[in-house]
Amino acid sequence: MKKTIIALIALIILTAGCIQQRATIELEGVEIREYEGKDLSLVGDFRENSIKGPQYVDIETYELEITGLVENPKSYTYEKVLDRQQYSKVITLYCVEGWDVTIFWEGILIRDLLEEVQPKENANTVILYAYDGYSTSFPLTYLTDNDILMAHRMNNVTLPPERGYPFQLVAEDKWGYKWIKWITKIELTDDPTYKGFWESRGYSQTGNLNESFFG
Repeated sequence: MKKTIIALIALIILTAGCIQQRATIELEGVEIREYEGKDLSLVGDFRENSIKGPQYVDIETYELEITGLVENPKSYTYEKVLDRQQYSKVITLYCVEGWDVTIFWEGILIRDLLEEVQPKENANTVILYAYDGYSTSFPLTYLTDNDILMAHRMNNVTLPPERGYPFQLVAEDKWGYKWIKWITKIELTDDPTYKGFWESRGYSQTGNLNESFFG
């Protein structure tokens, strides 16, 4: 009888220990495969072709810096970036390697951020920098005159590290190398000749889909 009681107490202690070790896991949602009748690609359908592999950004220390030819330079935490109007759109990314993916993107309009920092009159170019050292640029008017998303979600889930968490530019009507991931800095300049990572290696400065991506 004594051994039975001891065994029962030990079982209770062991079970209690197991229960205490279980943590609550916050779910981000279920990836959608279709939106308004249009089939979507899977998040995993992308091919890994970044210059240094997937980047893992510490969101607790992350800051998005906006600097250069602006009246009000700013630095935003991840949550502060998200604290504005959200937009969504189905857009296809076309890679120069010959593959493409159609994704339901959600994020903010990059022009909303630019309006807050107030570009100076002589600013004509926007350079975006990534956590891994990658960079690319656009005419300022491309980002202010169009609904260009800086996405933080895709197919109803938060961007995974492989896809650019915390932010990826959804450079609509541009080749995939202009869709910069892991954005950490936005700089406004008056130098339209700035060449990013692939542009400095011979790729088109504009990256327009209706033009050759090389030269």
